[in-house]
Amino acid sequence: MTREFLVLEDADAVARETADRVIALGQEAIDRQGTFHFALTGGSTPLMVCPLLVVPPLVRQLDWSKVEFYFGDERAVPATHPDSNYNTARQAMLDHLPRVRPGQVHRMLGEAADLDAACHAYEALLRRVLPSSPDGLPMFDLVWLGIGTDGHMASLFPGTAALHERDRLAVPNWVPQMNSWRLTLTFPIINAAREVNFVATGADKAEAVTSVRAGRHEVPAAEVDAERTLWIVDREAAGEVVGEAHGTSGPSAPEQAASG
Repeated sequence: MTREFLVLEDADAVARETADRVIALGQEAIDRQGTFHFALTGGSTPLMVCPLLVVPPLVRQLDWSKVEFYFGDERAVPATHPDSNYNTARQAMLDHLPRVRPGQVHRMLGEAADLDAACHAYEALLRRVLPSSPDGLPMFDLVWLGIGTDGHMASLFPGTAALHERDRLAVPNWVPQMNSWRLTLTFPIINAAREVNFVATGADKAEAVTSVRAGRHEVPAAEVDAERTLWIVDREAAGEVVGEAHGTSGPSAPEQAASG
């Protein structure tokens, strides 16, 4: 398994590439098994990419009735709360896609009184409906992830207990940095995915992305090692000065870094 880094010119190019991959991987999954199992992320990625997926030409290029949507993490808030990842995805994409029924969207219950029970229920759902990886774990076709300035992804923040979870697939995680509870998928199921796409733009992500490229495992995102892990980043997130490397247009060649 390898990590690949695709460095594009700017945030618009990153959004286009990420959206195109959703369509391509979605069609491959539908052709292979009749359903596309797609885990969404929170943060800025939905706001950047989803507008491209809900309008022509891309919205017409996938049968959205055959897509099952999941979430990599959620805040401990109701579904209508402005901080809810589900609410963000709903407003940016889910409400605007054709032929998507409510039963295709599998949200984490951030408003549950018992977050541990909610995570057990989510894990049971994943084990019931997802195909199995060669290791027998539920396997997403695509997991979207962003990266925080501290190197966190999903709600796997530095120094938190969920980083060390190797048995459960979804857990509640207390995040002191945010003074809040989160619900999050764990490394075992993320790493069982057919493909993970990390999406990062902006100079404020450069330190974290550079740490991953250097293989510094104290950064949580560096522990993601799916069947294919593709980082789609702009020049600023890659730590490059515009006009300094690879010319001023077009992507750099994908860089492959050995996992480990």
